[in-house]
Amino acid sequence: MKARQFILPIAALLGAGVAVIVVMRGEHGAPSPATPVTEDQGSGQSAETVVPFESYIAGTGIVEAGTGNIAVGTPVSGIVAEVFVKWGDVVAAGDRLFRIDTGDLRAQLPLATARAQEANARLARARYELGLADKLRGQGVLSEQQIQDRRFEVQIDEAALVVAKAEITRINIEIGRRIVRASVAGRVLQINTRPGEFAESGAVQTPLMVIGDDVRLRVRVDIDEHDALRVEPAAQAIGVVRGSPEAKTPLRFESIEPYVMPKKSLTGDVTERVDTRVLQVIYSFDRSALPVYVGQHLDVYIRAAKPEK
Repeated sequence: MKARQFILPIAALLGAGVAVIVVMRGEHGAPSPATPVTEDQGSGQSAETVVPFESYIAGTGIVEAGTGNIAVGTPVSGIVAEVFVKWGDVVAAGDRLFRIDTGDLRAQLPLATARAQEANARLARARYELGLADKLRGQGVLSEQQIQDRRFEVQIDEAALVVAKAEITRINIEIGRRIVRASVAGRVLQINTRPGEFAESGAVQTPLMVIGDDVRLRVRVDIDEHDALRVEPAAQAIGVVRGSPEAKTPLRFESIEPYVMPKKSLTGDVTERVDTRVLQVIYSFDRSALPVYVGQHLDVYIRAAKPEK
């Protein structure tokens, strides 16, 4: 009976000891963000990314077009009448991308044209009457005030004709504004609108189109704020395609956005913190050296001095 009395306390102590060991292994077993990527390549062997730096900092980057991903909008809300491009098309600056319906504006043109013709006829009559008045001035048939009134009529009708022509010009400009054109040369990366859909002007959550020059690509890297001071613009950096350690390329430093911001780009890693603030560092590389797609993730490793202990 006495032996049985000791079984439960001993089992409780053993359970507590196992729990402590499991917790300690869990704390020390979490991979560091700076650890090189290791992937199972399907052959029973693992391929490890070899980083040629003794000391480095690492971050996740998202590939962008060299010009940045340009979200195309429309200055005027309306129904999309035509889309002139398709995914992957290369466009020059000024090329047509899509057109908003112009039926309402074209319906105004005949009336505006008729008003301009009417104003032109009124001006012709006023000039004719002024010419007659000038001929009769010496005969005393018309007073000086009547002659001056005819001069004013000519000026008023000239102004009315200018206004009528300006209205035609305005309508044509508005028709031209409803054709959305490429602001830069590049490639059509996304199309999120189709003929018949309503396109809203202003800032929208999903851009109508995305274009950008992808000959030279950029990668926007999120560096944890605790490593921000270790980033040196002149330091070497390499980008590695996630899941393909052999696909990598040297990166050229472009700029640092001097504002630490909440992390927005999440990779889906279970160990990833979502409350991290990051410094965004921008690098670039030639697409021919690493044929990736805009929007793809890269693991970026940057040479850095060893942190002081």
